[in-house]
Amino acid sequence: MRKFGLIGKKLGHSFSKKYFTDKYEREGIADAVYELYELPGVHELPKLLQQEPELLGLNVTVPYKEQVIPLLDELDEAAERIGAVNTIKISNGRTKGYNTDYIGFRDSLETFYPEQERKQALVLGTGGAAKAVWAALEAMQIPYLRVSRQEGEGQLSYRQLGPEILATYNLLINTTPLGMYPQVHEAPQLPYSYITPQHFVYDLVYNPEQTLLLQKAAAEGAKTLNGLPMLQGQAEAAWHIWNS
Repeated sequence: MRKFGLIGKKLGHSFSKKYFTDKYEREGIADAVYELYELPGVHELPKLLQQEPELLGLNVTVPYKEQVIPLLDELDEAAERIGAVNTIKISNGRTKGYNTDYIGFRDSLETFYPEQERKQALVLGTGGAAKAVWAALEAMQIPYLRVSRQEGEGQLSYRQLGPEILATYNLLINTTPLGMYPQVHEAPQLPYSYITPQHFVYDLVYNPEQTLLLQKAAAEGAKTLNGLPMLQGQAEAAWHIWNS
């Protein structure tokens, strides 16, 4: 039996196990299972690999996407450039890290944000997921600014977001966990009244389907998308890597 799985700190609301279990059933894949591995710290990974010698691939979720890198034998070029790993291929006892978040986000954004509408993007958050988003925006030649609590070089603070900025940046991407279940009443501190029907708002959170951010943006007429298409895309890309 081929074994795959997900490592992270808290996996109670994991998308991956249901996605892959349904995929195996739908496609008649009878020789594969997908398990959840909650690790109290990323340093537990080598022990897990010893205990589970049948493992051929892992997905990696928060907070280990960056922390896992020093524990791997090798990095794919894109993962090295991005500085975050969400997929590990295990072959002959060696581990290689990849970033399929980048692929899932890029492909879903291509559909959601039409070329003729493209201006510039604001990326909320600076963690591992944000790094994959930055790389995809660069590949698509979409200029962007980072938004965080503190301002810095190439980075605005939330309090700097006024009408002029929102008029120039018509794509807003939330890479933070704000609004994720069970904290569904939270949302990034944006000046929502400056969001218009010309805006595209992409929230990487997928549970709930309509976060408070997306609800507020939709109320101003913006086009909205949650993180489900990105998740599906990154999962399929991971499956391709594990089986190639």
